[in-house]
Amino acid sequence: MVRLKDWQRKYSRLYPLDTMQRDIYYSISERSVRLAKIGFISLGCPKNLVDSEVMIGLLKKEGHTITPDPKEAEILVVNTCSFIEASRKESIDTILDAARLKDSGACRKLVVAGCLAERYPNEIRSELNEVDAIVGVNQIEEIVRVVSGEPIDLPDSYGRSDADLYLYDHTTPRALIGPRYSAYMKISEGCGHACAFCVIPKIRGLYRSRSIPSLVKEATRLASRGVQEIVLISQDTTSYGTDFGMQDGLASLLEALAGVKRLRWIRVLYVYPNLFSERLIDAINSSEKICKYVDMPLQHTSTSILRSMKRGGTRKSLTRLIRHIRKKIPGVTFRTTMIVGFPGETKADFIELKDFCREMEFDRLGVFTYSDEEDTIACGMHPKVPVRTAEYRRRILMEQQKVISARKNRALIGQKLPILVEGLSQESDLLMQGRLESQVPEIDGICLINDSEIEGVKSGRFYTIEITRALEHDLLGRIVIQK
Repeated sequence: MVRLKDWQRKYSRLYPLDTMQRDIYYSISERSVRLAKIGFISLGCPKNLVDSEVMIGLLKKEGHTITPDPKEAEILVVNTCSFIEASRKESIDTILDAARLKDSGACRKLVVAGCLAERYPNEIRSELNEVDAIVGVNQIEEIVRVVSGEPIDLPDSYGRSDADLYLYDHTTPRALIGPRYSAYMKISEGCGHACAFCVIPKIRGLYRSRSIPSLVKEATRLASRGVQEIVLISQDTTSYGTDFGMQDGLASLLEALAGVKRLRWIRVLYVYPNLFSERLIDAINSSEKICKYVDMPLQHTSTSILRSMKRGGTRKSLTRLIRHIRKKIPGVTFRTTMIVGFPGETKADFIELKDFCREMEFDRLGVFTYSDEEDTIACGMHPKVPVRTAEYRRRILMEQQKVISARKNRALIGQKLPILVEGLSQESDLLMQGRLESQVPEIDGICLINDSEIEGVKSGRFYTIEITRALEHDLLGRIVIQK
C-alpha cells in the first residue's frame, strides 16, 4: 500500500518541485481563475504516470502550482490503477489516506482520476463521500475544469466501442515529474487484443496510435530539455501503427527516433510475441541508441493455458522465437512475465512452465498470481486454482529465477559497461547509483557505485563502470571512464 508519507519522501527527494516547475512545455497563460496548490499521487504503471504528467502540464499552463507535499495541497489528485485486485486495494487505501488530509491538512478538494475512476465511477460517488470529483481516463483535459470548480459528467466510456477516446500528442502540455534525464513516451493508447484475463480494452478503449511525426517532435523537445533516455510504452508496442494500416510501424518509429540528436538510449517495453518481426530485429540492431532489451510478457507456456488465455502460441513456438531473438540480437537482455494459478492450470501445466523458464534462463522474470477480474472471460472459467497453490507456484518460480539471476549477475564481474548515473543511492548517502543498458527504470535492479572517488560524478550523465561485485538483484562497480 502506498502511504502519503512514503510518496512524499520519495518524490520530494528524487523529483523536487523546481524540477516539475521547469519542465513545463508551454508558457503559463493568464486566466481569471482561482489558482490553487495541487498535489498528485500517481499509482500503477508508467502509462498512468504519463497521464499524470499531462494533467499536471495542463494545470501548470493555467497557472496552478504543483506541490510535492500532500499536507500543503489545497487540491489532491489521486490517479488510480484498477488492473488487478491488489492495485484496486492500493488505490482505495490511498484515496482514504488522502481524504484524511481534508481534516488535518490544507486539502479542500479530493479528485479521483484514472482507471479506477473510469471503471467504477458510480461506486466511488456513492461509497466514498470524501471524493469531490471523478475524472476518467478519457476526461484528462477536464482536470482544468474540475480544479476551477466546474462540474463535469461522470466517466461513461467504460466498455463502449463508440466512446469518445482520448490520446495526447506533442502539442499537449506535459510536465515531467521524473528525473530530467529520463522520460516515458506513450506511443499509443488502448488495446486490440482480447486476452481472457484482462479488462484494459474496456477501460482504455480500442487501440489507437500517435503519428511518427508527433512522437519525433515530442522526443526532440524532451532531448532539448536534457532528457537522454526515452522509454516507449503502450499496452502493446508491437501493434504500433496497425490502426493506420502500417506494417512494422514500431520498427519505422525506432528508425525515426534514432535520428533525434542528444538522445542516448531509446527503450521499448511491452512487446507482443506474435508481432515481433525481422524488421523490428533489424531496427533494434540499426543504432547504438536503441537498447538491446526485449520486454515480452509471455504469460505462460502450456499450450492449453495459452489457448484458454486467448494468447495463442506453444512452448515450441515461443522457444524458437526467444532463441531466434537472442541469435539475431547479440547481448540482448530478455525480460518476461508469467501468470500462475490461471483457471484450469494443472500441476503438469505448471511443471511445463517451470521447466521452460529454467531452459530459457530469462535475464528478468516477473511472476503474478491470477485473480478474477469482473467483465473478463477468465472470471467465469473453472476450475479455479486455490490461492495458496498459486502463491506456492509463484514462490517456486521466483526461487528458481533467483539462482539464474545471480549467476547472470556474476558473469558481469570484470566487464566495463556504460552506465547512466541517477544520483545518490536510496540505500546510503555515501553511494551513488545508476542503471546499465540492461536495467529498466523502476523495474529491474540498479548498479551501485562503490568507488570512493565519486566527487564530480553527476546524475543524468553517462560514464563507464567496471562491475566489481554481484548482489542478489543489484550490481556494484567503480567508475573507470568519465565521459
